[in-house]
Amino acid sequence: QVQLVESGGGSVQAGGSLRLSCAASGMTYSGTCMGWFRQAPGKEREGVAAITSSGLTNYADSVNGRFTISKDNAKNILYLQMNSLKPEDTAMYYCATTRFFCGHLVAGRYNYWGQGTQVTVSS
Repeated sequence: QVQLVESGGGSVQAGGSLRLSCAASGMTYSGTCMGWFRQAPGKEREGVAAITSSGLTNYADSVNGRFTISKDNAKNILYLQMNSLKPEDTAMYYCATTRFFCGHLVAGRYNYWGQGTQVTVSS
């Protein structure tokens, strides 16, 4: 059974940084494509960053240049380094996996999801 557990969220002032982690189990991690998504209250879930099994990355325009997605295949952990945070980055952040839509930022193309970790950025 695939399990994804996010951590690392918190409250930070604008301009600050956070690193999110997603511990994965129950799957062949190195061959799995993964992504980070976020959902603010009253808004749809949106793709933030995705990484393929070979390490290619894709970012939403709103975070490109500020966020970095990476993974540690040995530890089965996915990361999202978030720098220069803005109040509009405030949301619940989720990690997810997909088998066939590697690099995509569409939530509906991902199969398994974690429970989320809250990120709050104050101005």
